[in-house]
Amino acid sequence: MTDQDLNGKVIVITGASSGFGKGAALAFAEAGSSVVLAARRGELLDELANECVAKGGKALAVPTDVSEKTDVEQLAHAAVAAFEHIDVWINNAGQAALGRFEAIPLNDHVQVIKTDLLGTVYGSYFALQQFHRQQAGTLINVSSVLGKIPSPYYASYAASKYGITGLSAALRQEVAENHEDSIHICTVYPMSHDTPFFDHASNYSGHEVTPIPPLYDPQEVVDTLVRLATDPKDEVIVGNAGKLMVPAHGLTPGLVEGMMAKETQAALIDHAPPAQDTQDNIYRPTAEGTEVSGGRLKK
Repeated sequence: MTDQDLNGKVIVITGASSGFGKGAALAFAEAGSSVVLAARRGELLDELANECVAKGGKALAVPTDVSEKTDVEQLAHAAVAAFEHIDVWINNAGQAALGRFEAIPLNDHVQVIKTDLLGTVYGSYFALQQFHRQQAGTLINVSSVLGKIPSPYYASYAASKYGITGLSAALRQEVAENHEDSIHICTVYPMSHDTPFFDHASNYSGHEVTPIPPLYDPQEVVDTLVRLATDPKDEVIVGNAGKLMVPAHGLTPGLVEGMMAKETQAALIDHAPPAQDTQDNIYRPTAEGTEVSGGRLKK
């Protein structure tokens, strides 16, 4: 893949204000793409748009709460109004509420489902409507290895990511059965990566939020998203541990789920320092966590 392959491509990215979304936006802009940036933190989107232009791309910031259908519909309209078409749509926005399922307020679980799963449903819906009009396009849905292998204390997050797995697979079947060879549905399954995701999660565990090990450099996911824009694949697991665990889960699900449970219990509960509960990013954006990296790998 070369920058020429992406030059002039129109890329919509949700969850663009930090983490994978911000990293992908900068990488696409450097390759000459036009990026449509969506997230709730409008001021960060404006700053990122300026960075993208400085790198040689074009950029449009569209403040968006993906849990709201009308916001996502307006995002699609804004992208087409500005650039006339959409080549790639990346559903990346996500959040989590961590802790014992029944200890987390039910409304928090509902909001996680609305953002992670319904936000992906909305984005997929409006993206595919545009792709059918164009008769081409690539949809990239960011799931998680927890969309293949469940983990305790991540219940609503895992449910959402399993939903994204099923949604993407069903859409892939639809375009195949209708011989729409120029429309692609990709699903990305990251392991734990060092992004601000863990700073943004609501936490009812009674302990500091600690990622399930091993922790990887988010650039691996950024590179995957950029690569899929020109070389679409059905499913991509990012993180070597995930590449081993997911196939193993297909053969011995009980064993792998037991290992995942023990790893999560140790990381999030047994070995993590005590901490106060926080609701942080579920209902309103937080000022923390504005970069691609969460800074944990440097500690």
